[in-house]
Amino acid sequence: MKDVNEKKEAVIASYKERFGGEPLLVKSPGRINLIGEHTDYNNGYVMPAAIEQAAYVAIAKSGSKECRLEALDLEEGYSFSIDDELKPVEIGWVNYFLGVLDQYNKKGLALEGFNMVFSSDVPLGAGLSSSAALECSFGFAVSQLLGHELSLVDVAKMGQQAEHNFAGVKCGIMDQFASCLSTADHAIMLDCRSLEYTSIPCDMKDYQLVLFDTAVKHNLASSEYNVRREQCESGVAVLQKKFEGIESLRDATMEQLDAVKSELDAVVYDRCAYVISENNRVLQAAEALKRGDIERLGELMDQTHVGLSKQYAVSCTELDLLADLAKVHPDIIGARMMGGGFGGCTINIVKKKGLESTVRSVLENYKKVTQVELKHYIVAPGDGATLLKN
Repeated sequence: MKDVNEKKEAVIASYKERFGGEPLLVKSPGRINLIGEHTDYNNGYVMPAAIEQAAYVAIAKSGSKECRLEALDLEEGYSFSIDDELKPVEIGWVNYFLGVLDQYNKKGLALEGFNMVFSSDVPLGAGLSSSAALECSFGFAVSQLLGHELSLVDVAKMGQQAEHNFAGVKCGIMDQFASCLSTADHAIMLDCRSLEYTSIPCDMKDYQLVLFDTAVKHNLASSEYNVRREQCESGVAVLQKKFEGIESLRDATMEQLDAVKSELDAVVYDRCAYVISENNRVLQAAEALKRGDIERLGELMDQTHVGLSKQYAVSCTELDLLADLAKVHPDIIGARMMGGGFGGCTINIVKKKGLESTVRSVLENYKKVTQVELKHYIVAPGDGATLLKN
């Protein structure tokens, strides 16, 4: 990963080379999720944090109707008129930006032509929300450039809608929210129903967060995601017949779920049991972080992985292998799959002392079983969307 200043300077230099002048420079990061997986679309709790890896956008008015997008990393460009009808195009990365502009139009906010260069060091395909980083950095940059007084919550919502309507991914709000509103050395305790949130100090003390990236994505991911949503909704429908005040699994207790167990398909029961338990784990994790009890956080992460693997059935062989390797390593106190599932990363809490040897051990043991070179990323909670000085 490039040093932040090096990445920043490369984006500015590329902008000046192409367009001249002094651009605004904005960054917005990728994210991790400490705990709270598949709870977002059940109106539950999540605990994400931004990471230091981010998307960088250099932007200035073009003085005309023309808009030019330049992808520094891909060495690709795209041009259009600000008066053009906005609709998804075949060039995937362009849609994140067009989708955000579409949201400005829907809000009735005036737009002008612009020139823009962007670059990102958020790893692609690792479940670190590289798309949210693009949407939020651009949405915030346009707001700053044109003087629209949008809150960062507004920017996050616009990014989510861009993902829904132009990228075709019906994601929850967590990714964009974390990318916009995080603060360094903190995690966000987010209520996905009300969008109320608190920042919780995330001092990892003698530990380091490490991601191990399987670099696999099984094709079950998208179809099974929709199946899980339907299974949760069917469980809620049964609960609502017996109990008042249940709008989603967020409102249900395990005692209530057990009371209707005989009326539920066994698989649906497991799906609902996982979500209810996971919401409780997020609340416990928040208290653990407030106490500085990293060991307890690690225990809860371990429990989450078991739930995701056995009850929610969204893990895979590679992720389970990494969780098993972590479980037997004395210097890893918590590990779980992170993200939608069927591939991607595990997030691990690793002792800083001997960090290098621990990482090497996991890489070597994973390769022995899979013959695959494992990627890894050292991450730490960073700031959300930020206007940088050139």
